[in-house]
Parts: sequence; C-alpha cells; structure tokens
Amino acid sequence: MPPKKNPLSLNALQLKTLTLFQALTRVDDCAGPAEADGAVPVKNLPHPHGDHFHLGDAVVMSKDATGLSNPAAWAALERKGLIRSRFPLGAVITPEGLAYDTGLADQILHRADHS
Repeated sequence: MPPKKNPLSLNALQLKTLTLFQALTRVDDCAGPAEADGAVPVKNLPHPHGDHFHLGDAVVMSKDATGLSNPAAWAALERKGLIRSRFPLGAVITPEGLAYDTGLADQILHRADHS
C-alpha cells in the first residue's frame, strides 16, 4: 500500500506555509546552518511587493503566502512537529518538516522556463 498523501491532515494554508518554509531553507540569505538534529532555522522572511515576492529563483504569489504572517498556521505546524516557531521572526524547520511531501512546490513556486 503506498504511503498516505498528507498523513498529518494539514489544511491548505498549513501545506502552503510549510512548502514556503521548506523553500526558505534553500535560500542562503534566509537559512541558517543546520542544527545537530538536522533542523534548519529560517529568518529574513520575504515581504510581498504587490501581488508577489521573490524566493530564491522562484516567484510566489502573495495569495499563496498568507500563512507566513498567520500565527495560527505556525502554531499548527509546531503542534504537528514540523517547525519550532519563533513567530514572527522565523522558525526552525524540523527534519520531519523538511521531509514532509506537501505536493505543492510546483504549484506555488513559479520558476522561469528558460535558462
């Protein structure tokens, strides 16, 4: 039997927020060095300008990032063991949070088709 998609039953806002946290761990200006347990701290959260913001080599629509400023979304992710919240300054993404397959990266992280 294949593994269950979204085994922690995250809602849409939580899935989008975790997807963005995972992406932030790969952006040099936002990610700190990994901790001993493999968790990665993130800070310098992006601020939308108009209807979007830039996240590394991707563009994210502001409507997909409302969870970055929503303490309830952070609290839910922390309760499920996916982050350690430092709201509103940043978060530490746990190894479980890094490994969680949200299935949304290709939908909310828009990248150019050319090289």
